[in-house]
Amino acid sequence: MSEPAEADPHETQLARLILALRSQGVTDPGVLAAIERTPRDLFTPELFRERSWEDSALPIACGQTISQPYIVGLMTQALTLEPRSRVLEIGTGSGYQTAVLSRLARLVYTVERYRTLLQEAEARFKALQLANIITKFGDGGAGWPEQAPFDRILVTAAAPSEPKNLLAQLKPSGVLVAPVGKGPVQELMRYAGDGAGAFRSEVLCEVRFVPLLDGVAREL
Repeated sequence: MSEPAEADPHETQLARLILALRSQGVTDPGVLAAIERTPRDLFTPELFRERSWEDSALPIACGQTISQPYIVGLMTQALTLEPRSRVLEIGTGSGYQTAVLSRLARLVYTVERYRTLLQEAEARFKALQLANIITKFGDGGAGWPEQAPFDRILVTAAAPSEPKNLLAQLKPSGVLVAPVGKGPVQELMRYAGDGAGAFRSEVLCEVRFVPLLDGVAREL
C-alpha cells in the first residue's frame, strides 16, 4: 500500500487563512476566490516571506506595510464590486490589494507616492499577467481626476477627515471605503452614494493605517 501524499504546506496555510477570513465575516465567494488566487508571498519582502500566509500586516519598503489579509478581504467585500466596475485605489503599496481588486473589477487605477514601491508593484503585476491595472506615480490625496468618475474608490492610508476630494471623483451611486482619523487608531468608513449626490456613511470597524500624506515622497 502506498503512503499518502504529504500535504503541501502552502495549500495548508492558504486553507487555514481562508477559514480564518470566513470566521471573521469575509464571506463573499468572489472575494475569497480572488484572495486564494493571489500569491501573497510574491508581495512580501524576503525577510518575512515565511509569514506571508499569516493573517497579519507585515512591513515593506519605505516604512509602509502590506495589509492584514482580513482587512484586505473586508475592504474589498465592502466595495461590492461588479465585473464592469472601474476602481480607483489610493496607495498601491506592495500591490497586493491592487492584485486582489484586479480579479474582481474591469479596470483598476492605482496611485502611489513612492516611486520605488510603484516600480516593484508594476513588476509583480507583469509577472502575474494582470493587464487591467493602470498605475500612476503621484499624490494619492488628489485622486485621479482625469479618469473620474469611478464606480468604486478604495483608500489604503488614513485620511484625517472625510475624503471629500475623493468623494467628488465617485459616481453618484458609487462606493468609497477608507480609513478615517488622525490618531493611531482610525475608523474604517464606507460611503455609499444615493444616486442623487449624497453619501450615506457607515463605520465598519477600527483599523490602524499609515497616514495619507500630501504630495509625492522624496527618496534617497
